[in-house]
Amino acid sequence: MLPGYWTLLALVMPVFAVIAAGAGARRVGWLKPEADESLLKLVVNFLYPCLIFDNALGNEALRTPGNLLAAPLLGFATMGGGILLAYAVAKRAGFALGGGLRTFAFSVGIFNYGYMAIPLVEALFGRETLGVLFVFNVGCEAAIWTVGILMLAGISLRGGGWKRVLNPPVYALVLAVALNLLGGDQWLPVILRQAIRLVAACAVPLGLLVIGATLVEYLARPRTLLDARVTSLSCALRLGLIPLGMLGLAVALPIPPELKGVLVVQAAMPAGILPIVIAKHHGGQPLVAVQVVLGTTALGLFAVPLWLRVGLSWIQ
Repeated sequence: MLPGYWTLLALVMPVFAVIAAGAGARRVGWLKPEADESLLKLVVNFLYPCLIFDNALGNEALRTPGNLLAAPLLGFATMGGGILLAYAVAKRAGFALGGGLRTFAFSVGIFNYGYMAIPLVEALFGRETLGVLFVFNVGCEAAIWTVGILMLAGISLRGGGWKRVLNPPVYALVLAVALNLLGGDQWLPVILRQAIRLVAACAVPLGLLVIGATLVEYLARPRTLLDARVTSLSCALRLGLIPLGMLGLAVALPIPPELKGVLVVQAAMPAGILPIVIAKHHGGQPLVAVQVVLGTTALGLFAVPLWLRVGLSWIQ
């Protein structure tokens, strides 16, 4: 039975609630700015790899060639294609180089493919589809550090941007997929599996808390957070045209059902927070990225359940 809008909204609300809790923790001084870098390193380099490993090992869906091959390709295509589409539309809308065009395209094209998508995929489809999500996200990472960086700052691939694709989560995924194909879930020590599962359970909540805390510094200047042109066009693309295209792929392509489910959830996602950080370090305009992220996230509270319902009805 297809879940209703309010049921889907109830699935989405806890994600936003944990983000809000992170913002509250920063406001009262429990989560200091000095802790952000170390917490992010802990999440990305240890907790998140454990989450990937736990959901990839013993996963039947990751023994299907279609999921292993098509998932990263679709991750790369949907994110890279979204960046290029946003650039083309924004340029026609009057955005100019030096005026936020590149940052706008970069920010709109990168959907929240990780910490917001993970709990929704698990709640809607279960553990096997969650494993496929992690394979899909490898393609997303590749698109960010190739198409995305080239768009944002014109960095050559020879400059080392592609090396960012090779990171602990990818290493964990490769190891887990290999062990999964070799039946490692049958002979790895139970104590090790349980320890990894305990660590994995911390990854998403802590990641969402840090996201909320990171956004607080921009809320101190509320008048700068809304730009009529940036907010309206980013929402029209990120929560309108791009989801429509991604859902079209989910319906039209002959791919496994787990990958269709991943596409449905990723299509519904607002812009991810990562572009804010990257724009700071690669010559972009962070304020434009903040306007895109906050605008699509605020509207996403209502749009995400709507797109999930549409997507689920299309792939059934």
